[in-house]
Amino acid sequence: EVQLVESGGGLVQAGGSLTLSCVASGFTAEFDDYAVGWFRQVPGKEREAVASMSSTDPSENYSDSVRGRFTVSRDSAKNTTYLQMNNLKLEDTGTYFCVAEYAALWVTMPQYWGQGTQVTVSS
Repeated sequence: EVQLVESGGGLVQAGGSLTLSCVASGFTAEFDDYAVGWFRQVPGKEREAVASMSSTDPSENYSDSVRGRFTVSRDSAKNTTYLQMNNLKLEDTGTYFCVAEYAALWVTMPQYWGQGTQVTVSS
């Protein structure tokens, strides 16, 4: 059974930083064979892709709303994906989900989802 377990969410003031972590287990292929990334659910809006790392090369992809502020990374030795979030804004408040998709350039149709971790940005 595949599991993606997130941690690191919490309450932070606007302009602050948080780092989310996601540990993967149960993959039938190597961790590096999966594109990994993060989606978020913001209140009143549809779930959206935030950041993704390719399974085929070390390139990254970001939504326009977070580009330049968020950085996605992975540690293959630990089967872990990270999301470093800097200069957080009120509109970044939401539930963040770790996602994975086998053999994809980016995570566009996640095969696997974590349970979500809440990020709340206060003024």
